[in-house]
Amino acid sequence: MKSTRDVLGLVEIMAALRTPGSGCPWDLEQSFATIAPYTIEEAYEVAEAIERHDLDDLCEELGDLLLQVVFHARMAEEIGAFDFGSVVEAITAKMIRRHPHVFADEAEKSVASVQDAWARIKAEEKAARAARRAALGAAPPGNGLLDAVGAGMPALTRAVRLQAKAGTVGFDWNDPKAVIAKIREELDEIEAEIDTPTPSPAAQEDELGDVLFAVTNLARHLALDPEKALRGTNEKFRRRFAHIEKRLSETGRTPADATLYEMERLWVEAKQN
Repeated sequence: MKSTRDVLGLVEIMAALRTPGSGCPWDLEQSFATIAPYTIEEAYEVAEAIERHDLDDLCEELGDLLLQVVFHARMAEEIGAFDFGSVVEAITAKMIRRHPHVFADEAEKSVASVQDAWARIKAEEKAARAARRAALGAAPPGNGLLDAVGAGMPALTRAVRLQAKAGTVGFDWNDPKAVIAKIREELDEIEAEIDTPTPSPAAQEDELGDVLFAVTNLARHLALDPEKALRGTNEKFRRRFAHIEKRLSETGRTPADATLYEMERLWVEAKQN
């Protein structure tokens, strides 16, 4: 089989990988649940390539992400749910439906009118989806203000969305310094939990979640993206630790051979550089 610019070629490759007997053993044993983490990872790698302004890498990462879509569609086709064509048809129909100012006769094309139409059409789609699920006997979705914030997104992103949604009705701090005070309060609580005679991992996890939620709230009040901020710190940590490894290698050693004092000294050196 040769490479191709036709997406149907990719669909055929996935079908071959999932064919019992002649396919790939690893691909054959996968399910929606086992592939989902890879789908999320590939989406992050797309974002990383964009952040690096690496268009060659972006091309490759978009291919990896497309493969995830094809993989899920193939597994769905195998159980008679839908296929890749259904996915394409659904998204093209949605884009046409949500852009009447482009694909229909609506003359009004101001940003405000487009946003109003988008919100109205999404609401109609949500109602239709709820009706369809009800017809299938599924439990109806909650009608609370925060129920519309999906549970499948990354935890930091969801925290920001939940906080912002609650803020629309006034349930919010007045300024960033109030959030900082809350962070200190949450830190005190986790410290108290650590100091208990019989520390509870579950209670510590709960308190740690409160700390992270408060820190995320601070990022929102500062109009910063906590995911981006943490990615930057992750890279900074990697870069500084690489400096430690490089300096130790000059003496024929590795971090495992060094003392914590030596590594901290080289860490400070990396910061100064």
